Amino acid sequence: MATGIERHPFEPFLPPGAKVLFLGSFPPQRKRWSVEFYYPNYINDFWRILGIVFFDDRDRFTDTAAKRFKLAEIKEFCAERGIALFDTATVVRRLKDNASDKFLEVVEPTDIPALLRRIPDCVAVAVTGEKAADTLRGTFGVVSPAVGEYSSFAFEGRPMRLYRMPSTSRAYPLPVNKKADVYRRLFKELGLSV
Repeated sequence: MATGIERHPFEPFLPPGAKVLFLGSFPPQRKRWSVEFYYPNYINDFWRILGIVFFDDRDRFTDTAAKRFKLAEIKEFCAERGIALFDTATVVRRLKDNASDKFLEVVEPTDIPALLRRIPDCVAVAVTGEKAADTLRGTFGVVSPAVGEYSSFAFEGRPMRLYRMPSTSRAYPLPVNKKADVYRRLFKELGLSV
């Protein structure tokens, strides 16, 4: 049974000097949040992957006792590293009472060009799921790359890359360390890793 229309609960996180814009599909339902920020579900591995990539510590951004992410540290880290965050949908309808992208109807896609205009140093967009990749492919008319690869495109004369990353959901059948290897390559290629 479809639920009501949901508008995106967060403002885009677009730090000055951002080099990469990560786009998921849409946040899960509030009942699944451990923090009020992107990738809020404690069982989602996005923040663990970044902990592995940059600190060789999967729990760098987790408060394991409280089963929450360390929001202040995450925001500071992303701002320092030039990582912007939002999602490819601004308004959705959930077709089932769960967090699966498969049951998300995009009512209003995000105006990605408007986001990119706000972060003029951005050179790459990285999508973290198939639905996000499909939405973005339509926006820019770019060929969807294989998982872990990128396609080149131009945005208002700016050379850009579209990276298709493995989903950080635990439903995606790849161990977290293997996902981290793919993310590490992206950050290395963009000159954002140590």
